[in-house]
Amino acid sequence: MTTPDKVTILTIQQKKQQKQPITMLTAYDYPGALLVDQAGIDLILVGDSLAMTVLGHPNTVSVTMDEMLHHCKAVARGAQRAFLIGDMPFMSYQVDPRDAVRNAGRFIKEAGMDAVKLEGGREVAATVRAIVDAGIPVMGHVGLTPQSAGKLGGFKVQGKTATAARRLLEDALALQEAGCFAVVLEAVPSPVARLVTERLDIPTIGIGAGPHCDGQVLVFHDLLGLFDRFTPRFVKRYADLRQPVLEALQAYRQEVESRTFPGPEHSFSMDPAEEAALLKELAS
Repeated sequence: MTTPDKVTILTIQQKKQQKQPITMLTAYDYPGALLVDQAGIDLILVGDSLAMTVLGHPNTVSVTMDEMLHHCKAVARGAQRAFLIGDMPFMSYQVDPRDAVRNAGRFIKEAGMDAVKLEGGREVAATVRAIVDAGIPVMGHVGLTPQSAGKLGGFKVQGKTATAARRLLEDALALQEAGCFAVVLEAVPSPVARLVTERLDIPTIGIGAGPHCDGQVLVFHDLLGLFDRFTPRFVKRYADLRQPVLEALQAYRQEVESRTFPGPEHSFSMDPAEEAALLKELAS
């Protein structure tokens, strides 16, 4: 069986031009990446959401560069076709553009990513430009930006007024001008996302931004019902795997405790003569 062609920036640009929806999901490890890749998803984001979904932190700002790179390396081993994007963690790009370029380079050189993603609008445009000038593709992210949710007043929909919507559009245009190849729109009213999508030449990827974006993204654990701390309104659960997984684990415990596992079919036997010789030797 032939391997499908690797997804590139040109691939998703053509999809926007041809009005073909772009698919994107997060993944955080080898088996997850393998499944997402085999499902034919275009883009895989190793999101800083792993701080919450995988590492158990209360928010996304706790994850470190080393942790992000560790998970990116695992995803890169599992995905062959999808375009891979590493999420730059909090304070890895906000202080100094030179540090941002160095950190972005680690995602490409050490972790096998094809691009990086960072949050913010006009305030990070110069940093985006510096990273792009270094030859590293950048995906932007505006609207609800979880790393700065405190500044935004919490996890709330952004761009709900005409003034706020205009600022959001200007942020997206600034990211495009700085060289972003695509931009994520998170928790944005559908009419605003539609306007931004129509005004941008680069693809928009929505999460809680309605149906008019060029593509959609969801978190792996949300889609499969594996993260139960909370479920955002914009999430659709395509499966609820938590209960069957829990039942399988409980069944294993019960079978071990009742000594029904392992059974003969899960055990290795000896030649009867060898077994007899062994018992005789141990008895002497």
